[in-house]
Amino acid sequence: MAIQISPSILSADFARLADEAAAVSPSADWLHVDVMDNHFVPNLTLGLPIVESLLKAASTPLDCHLMIEDPDRWAPAYAEAGAGSVTIHAKAANAPVRTLREIRRLGARAGLALNPAEPVEPYEDLIGEMDMLLLMTVEPGFGGQRFLDIVLPKIRKARELLDNRQSSVWLQVDGGVSAETIERAAEAGADVFVAGSAVYGAQDPAAAVDTLRSLAAKASPLA
Repeated sequence: MAIQISPSILSADFARLADEAAAVSPSADWLHVDVMDNHFVPNLTLGLPIVESLLKAASTPLDCHLMIEDPDRWAPAYAEAGAGSVTIHAKAANAPVRTLREIRRLGARAGLALNPAEPVEPYEDLIGEMDMLLLMTVEPGFGGQRFLDIVLPKIRKARELLDNRQSSVWLQVDGGVSAETIERAAEAGADVFVAGSAVYGAQDPAAAVDTLRSLAAKASPLA
């Protein structure tokens, strides 16, 4: 599987989102959009109107990560608006199968996210309902946190479960991904990497994406 990099605009300049999206478009596979509601996580970021505006301005497909309560109600609207990928948190969803299927029906890739303390095994039977499994490598809610190495065994377990099923589901990690940590996550089996400050804190964001991709590809057993 090809290594993919999804820069997070949570670390971008919100006053210049169109420009910040363009800054990574030569290199990025996705543009990661963290939607937070100050209920499911203790932070408030942006919502559907901003996503709709970004869709008009960005050439890179949007990877919308919904850290919100009641994603069963709200997630389909992001797919309907044109997001390329919509991820919901298993802990927040009351009807995850129905919601994942609705996201797919509306034309987006469907993702399921797990927080660091949530084991992956209870969701093994849902693998066929998703296009991406997101394992948080920090506690969700804020950017700039340190990568949690305690999640590495879970990444390996998730990779084992996906490989045993010969699944094409992508395995994404989000939180603390940088040039210092991406190789560990790639070696464990992740193939899609969300990076915020490591990209937008760099002098050349597009070059930072290229560097992260190269490091992950060298460490990945999937390459």
